[in-house]
Amino acid sequence: MGFHRANRLAEEMKKEVSQILREEIKDPRVGFVSVTRVDVSSDLRYAKVFISVLGSQEERQEVAQALKRASGFIRSELARRIRLRFTPELTFKIDDSIEHGVRIANILDQVKNADLKSGGMPDGES
Repeated sequence: MGFHRANRLAEEMKKEVSQILREEIKDPRVGFVSVTRVDVSSDLRYAKVFISVLGSQEERQEVAQALKRASGFIRSELARRIRLRFTPELTFKIDDSIEHGVRIANILDQVKNADLKSGGMPDGES
């Protein structure tokens, strides 16, 4: 039962944190941040918020620092929006999965183009 509650809370937190970052945070460094996932501990005391950031590694670190400083404000806003006995303590983590997927797609495109240039046929065509 607790597992389902944690999942429901994680989805609700993802929606609310995204909205808070979009509408409430005035820091310009947090402009292009997307919340990709939220993991909530089984006791609902801790939450890891995974974010995706457009930009260089340095810009991503700056955004992570800005979110770390704003985590108290974000947590208090969550407490206002979601009624819980305890509002989870937030930890922000950079999520590289989207970049990793784009990198893999680019490699697959390069392999496909190289195969086509060498005279091979794409899969499924004869």
